[in-house]
Amino acid sequence: MPPHPTTLDEYPIHQAPLPISRVATSDRNFYDRCYFNLIDKAGEVFMVTGLGVYPNLGVIDAYAAARVGDRIWSVRFSDALAERSLDQRVGGYRIEVIEPLRLLRLTCRSPDGSLDFDLRWTAAFPAVQEEPHLLLAGHRPILDASRFCQLGGWTGRLMAGGKELTLNDDRWPGARDRSWGIRPVGEPEPPGRPAAEPLGGFWWLYAPLRFESSALIVIIQEDPDGTRTLNNAKRVFPDGRVEQLGWPRAEISYQPGTRHPQAAVITLADRTGERVCVEIETGLALPLHVGAGYSGDPDWSHGRWMGQDWSGSAVYDLTDPAVAGRIPFGVVDHVARARMDGEEGWGMLEHASMGRHDPSGFADWSSVAPGG
Repeated sequence: MPPHPTTLDEYPIHQAPLPISRVATSDRNFYDRCYFNLIDKAGEVFMVTGLGVYPNLGVIDAYAAARVGDRIWSVRFSDALAERSLDQRVGGYRIEVIEPLRLLRLTCRSPDGSLDFDLRWTAAFPAVQEEPHLLLAGHRPILDASRFCQLGGWTGRLMAGGKELTLNDDRWPGARDRSWGIRPVGEPEPPGRPAAEPLGGFWWLYAPLRFESSALIVIIQEDPDGTRTLNNAKRVFPDGRVEQLGWPRAEISYQPGTRHPQAAVITLADRTGERVCVEIETGLALPLHVGAGYSGDPDWSHGRWMGQDWSGSAVYDLTDPAVAGRIPFGVVDHVARARMDGEEGWGMLEHASMGRHDPSGFADWSSVAPGG
């Protein structure tokens, strides 16, 4: 039976000779989702949250994970995807677009009351389109996506880990992005040939930072030998001007005996060649594969079929050896306090360093920073 028209088909937004309910690829891994982080300058709380739609898997889901002290409170919602619409809602979770690309409302009512919020996101700078993101396994794209990023701040109410907080933009900045395309989602695929030819390593850095004068977005992805496969460095100003900042160089100071980034220096240059230097100190860290459903999370993953109207809550103790032991094998978001040209800023340093990475001096999966 051919798909029937939906409410979105009333609008002139089509990108292919198809109804909106049918995406232009049959790849099971097509996705369309958003990510937000919420940063507490006082260092008490760090939260990540988002919602995703997976048309070829027939799933819609959402999550929130908040770190308070050494624990992460997590809530997840999942359901069958019905008609694709402008109403971004699943279970007790909803994202309401009040003013596109400027003002949004996020609400969450967890099954057990452990992580609830009613928050408003207000953009401080225009959204910036990032460079296309491509990652290949042999000749097959396993990640082929577009994404925009935006810096802003939060107001509203948050209940997390027994703490009830009233948020204001001065103390609670954050970053958000929306991405769509292809990436591994849902149930695992058969391992096939890639299992016999695994990646030698994966190195990733993503740093959206908010300053008073401008916002900075830096993305670096490198192969084990240091070959750069993604390079993006842009500065956006309140009036919408976007400045390219060339080829970023990142020097990361890892905690001895680990690959935990304690600090970083990112060096860039504008079109005139003038040097731009950003110094970062990291704060609370939240592994995206511990409660947030990203790759490597054994409890729940984005796009996975959980049945009709499913929800769940969990608490993770980061000092538990069973949890701590898997933190290095995934992408970790860190609160970032930064300085650029004498100006203080806040944002995120998202980092993964797994396996071999020659520029960092890591020879294999067991290598760590010296001195531990």
